Amino acid sequence: MKTLEFQTTLADDSSLKVPKGIAEQIPREEVVRVIVVLPENREEADWRQLAAEQFLAGYSDIDAIYDSL
Repeated sequence: MKTLEFQTTLADDSSLKVPKGIAEQIPREEVVRVIVVLPENREEADWRQLAAEQFLAGYSDIDAIYDSL
């Protein structure tokens, strides 16, 4: 099973928009399983955002050498 992860918001018509790069990986007639994961509360979401920002803050251009491995 292949897993694709992305973030989106619920539209006014209650639909979820799939980003183009993700949508291109899904065969048109393929049935997929959708799992929606919500943060337990706003504080948890804030901590996750801070952790991601801090992790990426440690990434420098010199680290890009590993991206092509």
